[in-house]
Amino acid sequence: MATLEVEGLTKSFGGVRAVQGVTFAVEPGEMLALIGPNGAGKSTCFNMLNGQLRPDAGRVRLMGRDITGIAPRQVWRLGVGRTFQITATFGSMTVLENVQMALLSHHRRLGQLWRPVARMDAAPARALLDRLGMADQAARPCGILAYGDLKRVELAIALANEPKLLLMDEPTAGMAPQERVSLMALTADIARESGIAVLFTEHDMDVVFSHADRILVLDRGRLIAEGEPAVVRADPKVREVYLGSGAVTGAH
Repeated sequence: MATLEVEGLTKSFGGVRAVQGVTFAVEPGEMLALIGPNGAGKSTCFNMLNGQLRPDAGRVRLMGRDITGIAPRQVWRLGVGRTFQITATFGSMTVLENVQMALLSHHRRLGQLWRPVARMDAAPARALLDRLGMADQAARPCGILAYGDLKRVELAIALANEPKLLLMDEPTAGMAPQERVSLMALTADIARESGIAVLFTEHDMDVVFSHADRILVLDRGRLIAEGEPAVVRADPKVREVYLGSGAVTGAH
């Protein structure tokens, strides 16, 4: 069974059809990239999957369950993690405390916050940070971290939910080239080891073509191409509307 199934997803704003009849699926352990020019409908699509926007038409199913239009907190409860283009962490709290908060939410124990977070069992959060190469940053406030480190913290927060599906909106935006490669390689390893389905948007085509198992291409709200990286790279229509004539250097 596919982890995520999207069927005929459609959304309009006034007279503008931002997403038009988009259909696709993501399998367990798969890295699926959603790419396209600015204004193609990628963010709108993501926001419908995560419950921030209700589609005008179409269906979203998670592990066979219809989750169309339910609230983001309910989507989280059902096993969907998300990272954002602009990182979303508690800047005054430490790296460890941010991950502990996510773990408390996952286990529905936020009522325990009357106890100081520092006195809670830190082992699960430390294990996650160690897996992501952030153990040495555990005691630092998120507000003073380098941007690449913040991206890793946000990934740890998403993984604390033990997601079946991970949605990543431009996960390497603002990162140095080597940081981008490292983060996406780590994400791919975790996804395949744990059977997590990953759907990500990304403007860095080297990242996309190096780490995606399959690629979807949106243009003006419609899917214009879908397939393995080599197939999408060679598609004349994709090259015309997005990739251009220059070669993409990344290899899958």
